[in-house]
Amino acid sequence: MLIVSEETCKEVVGRSDAFTAVEAVFAAMASGDAYNFPVIREAIGHVDALYGFKGGFDRAGLTLGVKAGGYWPGNLKNGLINHQSSVFLFDPDTGQLSALVGGNYLTAVRTAASSAISIAHLARPDAKVLGMVGAGHQAGFQLRAAAEQRDFEKVVAWNFHPDMLPTLGKIAQEIGLPFEAVEREQLGAEADVIISITSAHEALMMKDWVKPGTHLACMGTDTKGKQEMDLELIAAATLFTDEVAQSTTIGETQHAIAAGLIDESDITPIGAVINKTHKGRTSPDEITLFDGTGVGLQDLAVASVAARIAEQQGKAQVIDL
Repeated sequence: MLIVSEETCKEVVGRSDAFTAVEAVFAAMASGDAYNFPVIREAIGHVDALYGFKGGFDRAGLTLGVKAGGYWPGNLKNGLINHQSSVFLFDPDTGQLSALVGGNYLTAVRTAASSAISIAHLARPDAKVLGMVGAGHQAGFQLRAAAEQRDFEKVVAWNFHPDMLPTLGKIAQEIGLPFEAVEREQLGAEADVIISITSAHEALMMKDWVKPGTHLACMGTDTKGKQEMDLELIAAATLFTDEVAQSTTIGETQHAIAAGLIDESDITPIGAVINKTHKGRTSPDEITLFDGTGVGLQDLAVASVAARIAEQQGKAQVIDL
């Protein structure tokens, strides 16, 4: 069995690796070659933590496994990131445990890859202003990955806690983009692409604030009760997601579904666009929205890449069970 540490994952898996792996698994899901298992995600009744499991099987990539972990909101004061997870990979031919892979960095990089894929396939080619709603740990990963998909000229950002925005501004500076902290109304008026990555339980962006032709990547809603977007905005947009079943139950569309504003049939898997069985954006004025709920197969895909490269480079620890 291989053990691949967090530090090794950072060394061997880059944004391009994650993009390629996640795009391939989205395509496999849409073609029926891969499927996710039901998600377990529970409040454990201790330190306000959420804990759960995400797993699946990719027949095309022969990847089988599960990610265990969750969200510990008090971790920052202890010098740890709030999201904590580990990935377990199994040999699909024998059921033997083949690798234990650190999941914290990989969760961030695969989540960023997911929104970047949506931008690559759905955002207008002439998009110039990137809007960031949220400035936590994952926001920097989102910003770096998104900036590689279009020739952005500016970043505008908002966060619940404004004192966190300068950290995001430094990342924008590093990649050569002007950065401005703004209110949400201005962000919606300026941005051609908006990424939301928060833990909100209420609408942060309203329909009237978002201009025609905007692409939204909603990456924060992954639990029942969470919400980032106004229901009218959801109803007005052309909707895409990683997995429809998760989108309607724990994702950004859950509230609009419950209110009867949209149907499950209104939501298209992003893999269908990747596979060219769905045309994606149809006009420059269309508002497109990607609901990135985060599926287990994403984690397995990037963990498999990490294990393979780490083994090739002699950076994985090998143990006998």
